[in-house]
Amino acid sequence: MTAIMTKLLRRSLAATVLIASITQADAGFAASQICYRGVNISGAEFGDRSSAPNTGYTYPSEATVRYFADKGMNVVRLPFRWERLQPVLGQSLDGDELQRLKDAVALIQKHGMAVVLDPHNFGYYDKGQLTQQPATDLAFGDFWARLAVEFANQKGVSFGLMNEPHDIKAPEWLEAANTAIRSIRAVGARNLILVPGTNWTGAHSWDADVLGGGANSTVMLGIKDPLDFYAFEFHQYLDADSSGTHPVCDGIDGAKKGLSDVSDWLRTNGKRGFLGEFGVAGTNDCLDGLKQVLDTMNQNSDVWLGWTYWTAGDWWSPNEPLNVQPHNGKDRPQMKVLDDGLNKKSSAAPSCVLVKAAK
Repeated sequence: MTAIMTKLLRRSLAATVLIASITQADAGFAASQICYRGVNISGAEFGDRSSAPNTGYTYPSEATVRYFADKGMNVVRLPFRWERLQPVLGQSLDGDELQRLKDAVALIQKHGMAVVLDPHNFGYYDKGQLTQQPATDLAFGDFWARLAVEFANQKGVSFGLMNEPHDIKAPEWLEAANTAIRSIRAVGARNLILVPGTNWTGAHSWDADVLGGGANSTVMLGIKDPLDFYAFEFHQYLDADSSGTHPVCDGIDGAKKGLSDVSDWLRTNGKRGFLGEFGVAGTNDCLDGLKQVLDTMNQNSDVWLGWTYWTAGDWWSPNEPLNVQPHNGKDRPQMKVLDDGLNKKSSAAPSCVLVKAAK
């Protein structure tokens, strides 16, 4: 057991008192509107752990952040690599990399946007699968305890536990997620937590037992948060296999059904959802599919907190089909679809917050 986890256990009584002082979640913690509309600004997850900053990977530039803020977007999902931030499991975060992450968060907030912190590791640490040695549940909890301390209760910062876990059976992933949530709350962080499922957290496969052990729709109801201040994160692409790796949109009907089905699941179980990734190429049929996805989200806004489109970033090639990074000063076709309604802002619902308020 790591030293920090030992300290957390010793502080459990104090944490219990703290949690008891926090306002309990309203039964209706669900927005009457889509609170958060934004984009993934990718680049800090590029390269391997030894890559040099601004050579092998990069955080968002101010020009890029300003562009999306000026479009009316109000949230950035910010991918980064776990290994670079915590070079040794169970040990301190790297000070230089943590400062780069903090600087990126400050830049995004400077432009009036919220941030989703996203360890973009697909359920792995280097080549070690999460829940197995050395990347155990406790190691994952230790990482989140250390990171949560740095951003605890910062206005506009939420915690995405892990990008697209896969190759992990749902019960094992559930235990890892609950360990991370306990660690976050034990250090006093009241930030909103976004919880993915396993199997790439696809909306279309939420009810499928792909790996054995149970489907996300059943197993992930076992998430335990003493503040009940979390949402489930889903991803959904419009190609036939829902991977987002093909420039055609021959899976529109399946994507719409997946989003509608999980909307019903969220509503039935009193849960909230966040669409962390979706994206299309700039062809006419794909743009029509993108409109249909946004319509589905808006029609079910009682259970969806928001969405972040994949992808943008200073280093993405203009030939990347899903990219919405402007090129030569011109908007991408997808951006013109996303634009619709972004600047039609209304007063935010009381649930449009990323930090739980104390009494």
